[in-house]
Amino acid sequence: MRQPAVRLVLLGRVPYNELLALQERWLRRLQAEPGTEALSGTEAGALLLCEPAGPVYTSGLRGGLTPEETTRLRALGAEVRTTGRGGLATFHGPGQLLCHPVLDLRRLGLRLRTHVAALEGCAVRLCELQNLRGARAGPPPYTGVWLGERKICAIGVRCGRHITSHGLALNCSTDLVWFDHIVPCGLVGTGVTSLSEELQRHVTVDEVIPPFLDAFKETYKCTLISENSSN
Repeated sequence: MRQPAVRLVLLGRVPYNELLALQERWLRRLQAEPGTEALSGTEAGALLLCEPAGPVYTSGLRGGLTPEETTRLRALGAEVRTTGRGGLATFHGPGQLLCHPVLDLRRLGLRLRTHVAALEGCAVRLCELQNLRGARAGPPPYTGVWLGERKICAIGVRCGRHITSHGLALNCSTDLVWFDHIVPCGLVGTGVTSLSEELQRHVTVDEVIPPFLDAFKETYKCTLISENSSN
């Protein structure tokens, strides 16, 4: 049986709002009626990957930041945005891999819960490929991927009419000090970590993209087709 295809869009290092704008264009494309811009029968959507160009704090559908906190974070020089993903507050910035799969889950034979588990599986597999064998997915409310009591990958998704957006944020060489200014994902008493912290060497986003793509294809049982980032 032919595997579904997913368009791969590598954005490089870009402002966070550019990722959101492209995500919105792909959402409209997948939601289009047949005969307009709908995808071909074997295509399931797009995989958007980038590294944020600057520091951004985001809150999700359950909130996570008060107006006073928003003012304080902006005073640090960070952007603050409200998003439509699940979860509470988190941080995005340079040294972090952002993965936003905009997918029609029906074409992949997935439900929302199995999509979230697949995202966690991609991050766990990537850690294994980096010889970090202790990575594990946590149960709600500890969704994401953990090494001990430290979260290395946050996950927050949105799904409407079987179409997903948002996704995961994996710390590669992220400056973890930015997380000290919030309670990440609303989880008191837990910490954050990165590939660089765990491996005791500098790990770039560009370095981890190839093994991450291998993990994505393996987990989602799909093929990837390169797509120009302007589409």
